[in-house]
Amino acid sequence: MGAKKLELYLHIPFCIKKCAYCDFLSAPADQRTRSAYVEALIREIAEKSQVYKEYSVPSLFLGGGTPSVLLGEEILRIMEAVFSSFQVEAEAEITIECNPGTLNEKKAADYRRAGINRISLGLQSAKDRELALLGRIHSWRDFLESFGILRAAGFSNINVDLMSGLPYQRLEDWAYSLEQTVRQKPEHISAYSLMVEEGTPFYQHFGQDEKRREAGETPEALPAEEEERRMYGWTASYLKTQGYMQYEISNYARPGMECCHNIGYWTLVNYLGLGLGSASLVEGVRFSNPRDLSAYLAGDFSCREREVLSRGMQMEEFMFLGLRMLRGVSRAEFRSRFGVEPEAVYGSEMARLCRQGLLEQQAGFLRLTEQGISVSNYVMAEFIK
Repeated sequence: MGAKKLELYLHIPFCIKKCAYCDFLSAPADQRTRSAYVEALIREIAEKSQVYKEYSVPSLFLGGGTPSVLLGEEILRIMEAVFSSFQVEAEAEITIECNPGTLNEKKAADYRRAGINRISLGLQSAKDRELALLGRIHSWRDFLESFGILRAAGFSNINVDLMSGLPYQRLEDWAYSLEQTVRQKPEHISAYSLMVEEGTPFYQHFGQDEKRREAGETPEALPAEEEERRMYGWTASYLKTQGYMQYEISNYARPGMECCHNIGYWTLVNYLGLGLGSASLVEGVRFSNPRDLSAYLAGDFSCREREVLSRGMQMEEFMFLGLRMLRGVSRAEFRSRFGVEPEAVYGSEMARLCRQGLLEQQAGFLRLTEQGISVSNYVMAEFIK
């Protein structure tokens, strides 16, 4: 019997400047703090790996924050620790998040030496006016320079993050960003809609506007709901003409270039988070790391918020996460995991949503229809009891 699978996520909680919309666990820090964090993370990798000797690692994701603020040699040391401590599969997908303005030729070469084979580059917009509004540290020109550096270094699997639904953004603005990005020919595009999160500068400026939109009123700065739907619909149809297939609600890829790590999340593959505040879900148990930086630097890697998921909770997660993917939820996989057909648990919900034209069954999968995608949050909530 083969080794069990365990995806790894390594959190790097540092950035040059906090973006106005960001509510992630991240903040600027000096080089001394960043170096101390790298040492602590390496210690945690060595310590935690002892518990997971029987697992193999099919994918690894360095996220943040902005992992590319670290020195190239620091990334090398982190990856050396991972390879020496865990059973990383020979064909593992290894991704690092980078922001334009934080890359150079040496870092790109170091990433290649470290075994990293996929880059996720945070663009968000091709319009400098929108980048300034978001609080990004880079320009469109900076993005082009960073993209060129990565291609010159030999990276052939690059994702570009884009964000729609920005304040004052219209469909033609969004189309411009998407078209300019496609001209660079990345292998993967993640196109997310802006979320106005509490506790961020964006919420102070646009929180009331978001509430107006949620109440069905016309917002002042944010795009109206109908305009957002137009952006979303145009994205899928345009990217399809350019050779990108939509495989998840917000993700598009050239054939064979889908993100394995994210697919693992959506299909409930075990994942272990390492680093400050990172979350894990292993064998039906959810837990997280400490969120206090000083405690983490002092060597506190103990688990917090441990929760054993009941069989019912695991079914719920399997359904609503699986429905994020365009192929949908595998009936065979549901039966294999839980020993029953989906109808035995969700028969009435499935029947009602199919009658409403929001779900359909095809080739052994239960999936969202085109209409269902537009109200996906409502559909997924129906599987939470």
